[in-house]
Amino acid sequence: MDTEKKLTQETEKWQKKLSALTITPKSEKGNQYLTNINAYISDSAHFQSKNDPIRAFEAIIWAWAWAEIGKDIGILDY
Repeated sequence: MDTEKKLTQETEKWQKKLSALTITPKSEKGNQYLTNINAYISDSAHFQSKNDPIRAFEAIIWAWAWAEIGKDIGILDY
């Protein structure tokens, strides 16, 4: 499998995982994190539409990282 196809599959996998979550902010900082998460999700979709699998994957991974960090430090719940 070529790299572009693999990146596209991974991007779609992580997009589905994130879209299945109901992320609830627990503070104003949590709201800020959620804003960033949603921006990265949107960026990922934008890059996918431009046939840019590297940036699409990178953006969705950043979204996931923000979600995980927010949960770990107690400002997001899902």
